[in-house]
Amino acid sequence: MVPGRPAAAALGTLALLVGLAGCAYLPAPPPPVPTSVVPSAAPAPSASAGGTQLSPDGFDAAQRMAVRIRNIGCGALSTGSGFALDEHTLVTNRHVVADSAELQLSTYDGRDVGAEAASTAGLADLAVVRTVDALPAAPVLADADPQVGDAVTVVGYPLGRQLTVTDGTVVGAVTDPLHANLGEVLVTDAPVEPGSSGSAALDAQGRVIGVVYAKNADGMSFLVPVSTLRAMLGDDTAFAPAPTCD
Repeated sequence: MVPGRPAAAALGTLALLVGLAGCAYLPAPPPPVPTSVVPSAAPAPSASAGGTQLSPDGFDAAQRMAVRIRNIGCGALSTGSGFALDEHTLVTNRHVVADSAELQLSTYDGRDVGAEAASTAGLADLAVVRTVDALPAAPVLADADPQVGDAVTVVGYPLGRQLTVTDGTVVGAVTDPLHANLGEVLVTDAPVEPGSSGSAALDAQGRVIGVVYAKNADGMSFLVPVSTLRAMLGDDTAFAPAPTCD
């Protein structure tokens, strides 16, 4: 528990909290082209995410590591977001990749990336996907969870469309109302939408401090904290093959 975090009662109507997957249901794929990407304002090299200078195409590492996910299967089409963990592994939500006949991945520049296998966690709403093709960039995981008042930046593909970057702050922590056995999750006021499921939440240095998985009726977004992500990635028994369509 982080000192100074407000109690659950101060964080809005958690009874109305819903997961973001169902994510976005779309009638047709969004155009996989660079013109569908909306970059944030280009910062000075010293201020860009993780201290990394902008690449020639004008995108920083925080944007380059974001992946759009389309889940085709079980009579529905849904979209979510994810981020590279390393060159051939991405992190997202369990509900983004479950019940899939096919996963379609694309990067910030519209490049398609082949998905090889997906595994989901039994405890938290987390999943990892192995890719055939290399991912453009990977962030650094923060060593510890953020404090109340710390800045948060969410990078993902709300509604399965444009790459967006939204900002907010950590406003507290609560016991996860969707998966009570998980324990404490982070609450932020960074705007998210269906399709943002699996987006990375970054600190001011561009390090991952959590994974977006839900929002409530008051517009607060909920994150699986990086401490939980680290613990589960370090546990060989935490993930199992993702459920697929029969």
